[in-house]
Amino acid sequence: MESKRMVQIRLSQGGLIAHRQLAGAGVTRGRLRWMLTSGRWQRVLPRVYAMFTGGLDRRQRLLAAQLYGGDDALLTGAAALEVHGFRYVPRDAFVRVLVPRGRRLRPAGFARVHPTARPDRHARPNGVLRPSSAARAVVDAARFCADARRVRAMVAESVQAGHCTPDELVREVADARRGATPARRAAVEEVVAGVRSIAEGQARELLAGSTVLPAVAWNPRLTEPDGTRLPTPDGWIAEADLGVEVDSRAYHFSPDDWERTLRRHARLSEAGAVVLHFTPRQVRDDPRGVLAAVERAYLSRMRSGYRSRIKTS
Repeated sequence: MESKRMVQIRLSQGGLIAHRQLAGAGVTRGRLRWMLTSGRWQRVLPRVYAMFTGGLDRRQRLLAAQLYGGDDALLTGAAALEVHGFRYVPRDAFVRVLVPRGRRLRPAGFARVHPTARPDRHARPNGVLRPSSAARAVVDAARFCADARRVRAMVAESVQAGHCTPDELVREVADARRGATPARRAAVEEVVAGVRSIAEGQARELLAGSTVLPAVAWNPRLTEPDGTRLPTPDGWIAEADLGVEVDSRAYHFSPDDWERTLRRHARLSEAGAVVLHFTPRQVRDDPRGVLAAVERAYLSRMRSGYRSRIKTS
């Protein structure tokens, strides 16, 4: 007769059990050996057993990999996105789990183990499954996805469906980028591109609804009267030479990047433009304030009698 603990494990873990749980469930080494040799149980990963015959369903695969990783392992990447309920989940042949750095676990079967020195303080369990935070899962999934369209769709869904905020993604990208290989840096930078496009899209919709502003040109080509090329802002109101940038220092991963942004701003200012900068968080959390600021700047330029000096093409 099964112990009460064994019944609990069988029910909560979909018929799966880790080796470390056997003693507490009253299963001796001899009984384990007999259950395996008799075919009643099967080994699905090293030290992880299924108390049934036949294949594993998707949830059981996720749980088996998590059990293989240990009691503090977290699902990440595409596996975690599934648990969070994402629709756009990149294809991944493996179930990936995060484990504390220093734990010696090799890849096994469908499980891939990723040691990390960065605890995920925002991770929350979903029943017996333990996914990493949505932001971390998105960034990790991007590392193993070569399809830029899938990455963009995943990033867009993460924000639009409320799984995480653009700022959370940016912080996670910054942390993940440290020490990454060039290939993986390219993958996480694709996430940044996705975040920027989301924030810019929100700004476009916001300014398009204004009853004060004229049409806003997005990512225009600007030149001075003599044809000298000028930096391209996100949004541009031509008659007022008014630029709108949706950006944040959090998006820049080095002092050089930040200084480059400042030089772009200075160059536009020298040409007579006014450039307003907003963070993704401002666009998301205070859209009325952002719209009011742009409208005030536009009206101020028009009331002063300003005449545009910058050409748009």
